[in-house]
Amino acid sequence: MRIGLFGGTFDPPHLGHMILAAEARYQLKLDRLLFVLTPDPPHKRDREITSLGHRLTLVEAALAENPAFELSRVEIDRPGPHYAVDTVRILQKEFPTDDLIYLMGGDSMSDLTKWHDPQAFVEACHEIGVMHRPEFGFDLDELNEHLPGVREKSRIINAPLLEIASREIRARIAEGRPYRYYLLPQVTQIIKARGLFTKPDPDL
Repeated sequence: MRIGLFGGTFDPPHLGHMILAAEARYQLKLDRLLFVLTPDPPHKRDREITSLGHRLTLVEAALAENPAFELSRVEIDRPGPHYAVDTVRILQKEFPTDDLIYLMGGDSMSDLTKWHDPQAFVEACHEIGVMHRPEFGFDLDELNEHLPGVREKSRIINAPLLEIASREIRARIAEGRPYRYYLLPQVTQIIKARGLFTKPDPDL
């Protein structure tokens, strides 16, 4: 099978995430798509992140209606720091006969040389799906000079340019601005029921 890996903090998961996931599955012909929820991303340690318990519940709700979308606990069930290269290697052992396609945004691709052990990451992936955005340009030929093999493994995903970001949704909720149509209804219900993003995140 062809298995896509879609990592993120998903704080909260929104319609942009779901649309990109659906486009990636269709365009790259993925049989399964795993949402890899990252508890404590190394590159976001200077930011306040909603507790894992709340984010886990929100992601599970967002994925509930699509059997092709699944939650992976590969990073939840192991101590950090969580690096993409380690995640791919662990999943290779779990799915030894399948192709793993790591999904990332154009901003991540442009910064790939700054990742932890980026060459090993490129070698571990069967393919790398890049969600193209014009504002995050990158030169694959130049990148390939630093990370041999990345050009051959890269697959561009063309998706609608949606100006939706989790941080914007959190700000909207905190400021009392409209946010309902940025999220799936079941995600909105949980956010309202738990009073998320309107006050300091309560401990679970």
